[in-house]
Amino acid sequence: MLKNKKIMLGISGGIAAYKSAILASQLTQRGATVKVVMTDNAKQFITPLTFQALTRERVYDDTFAERDPEIVSHIDVVDWADFILIAPATANVIGKIANGIADDMLTTSVLASTCPIYLSPAMNVNMYNNPAVQDNMATLKKRGYHFIEPGDGYLACGWVGKGRMAEPLDIISYLEQKYEEEQPFREKKILVTAGPTYEYADPVRIFTNPSSGKMGFAIAEVAASFGADVTLVSGPVQLKTPPHVKRVDVTTAEEMYEAVIQRYDDMDIVIKAAAVADYKPVTVDEKKTKKDDGKTVIEMERTKDILAALGERKKHQILVGFAAESHDLEKYAKGKLERKNLDMIVANDITRTNAGFRSDTNEMILIKRNEDPIFLPLLTKKETAKEILRHVESIMQRTDK
Repeated sequence: MLKNKKIMLGISGGIAAYKSAILASQLTQRGATVKVVMTDNAKQFITPLTFQALTRERVYDDTFAERDPEIVSHIDVVDWADFILIAPATANVIGKIANGIADDMLTTSVLASTCPIYLSPAMNVNMYNNPAVQDNMATLKKRGYHFIEPGDGYLACGWVGKGRMAEPLDIISYLEQKYEEEQPFREKKILVTAGPTYEYADPVRIFTNPSSGKMGFAIAEVAASFGADVTLVSGPVQLKTPPHVKRVDVTTAEEMYEAVIQRYDDMDIVIKAAAVADYKPVTVDEKKTKKDDGKTVIEMERTKDILAALGERKKHQILVGFAAESHDLEKYAKGKLERKNLDMIVANDITRTNAGFRSDTNEMILIKRNEDPIFLPLLTKKETAKEILRHVESIMQRTDK
């Protein structure tokens, strides 16, 4: 389950840091890529060189050690990670994270992260039971942090009780179980379309739209993190390919049609988030058309309706479309759902602030067959993608029965 996972392993200052060396080694042996981030206190117990030797990766221990001027290290490492594991997580580092303190490489990285975070507490039993520590852990749990329960037993300080960091193999078992639970699309093939298409009138003039591709790319990224085998068919965009996603670049609506149809039969789920041009010039001039006085008329014709073609060919697939509208949102979305034989449609009002093209957020309505519309609040693209896929999962569970 952890093979090819990218893990940021945080080490804070506790005697249990010696276990983290075993943990780093075991994760690496299971095929994960591990990048270690250490606090200064952690280095009092174990050296960065130990982790470098075990993981064969750079160890991050200084917020200001910027080796590559093109990146900011504490941002780059968390953007890279599939998840963060802090083991041991001392009372000190738990308190800092809970209260938004960022005064070293580890806490600064955590505050800049958007990926799942797991903490494996390790401390004296009385510290663990202290109301301040318990309140800090409760705060982090409410924010979505995951805690790996410490064990009971003899502690380094001589006390006996709860506070021992979980054993490395138990931590790995916990992570594997979590990932299995959080991968509802394991062994499912998902195709996502994203971005605009370009329809050329001549070598330098095109008909297109303002789509950035951010929504489709977010869906592809989240689907891959949920265990899916993801193919992303993208129009021309300036976005990096999400981890573990196969990308197919196209330019025109015709090229997107061919790329999607060619792969459709093998797919379990298709989510068509691309904003495909509805019309294209009837003729394309081989040379740049010179401007002239007066009006110019360009004759246009319809492009192929990719979503309608998929709806007609649908057999076992779950088919999800998007409706970007400027008015009568629900009416047009429901009509599109029925006309194109969709299982769900995702509708958004492109005139709303922070919810239209090129924004980093969306405010969507999800409409499924024979169900009341589901209104999503203003969310980031990635949060919206998670909500969309959770509802696709519910359709999948219903159709699998």
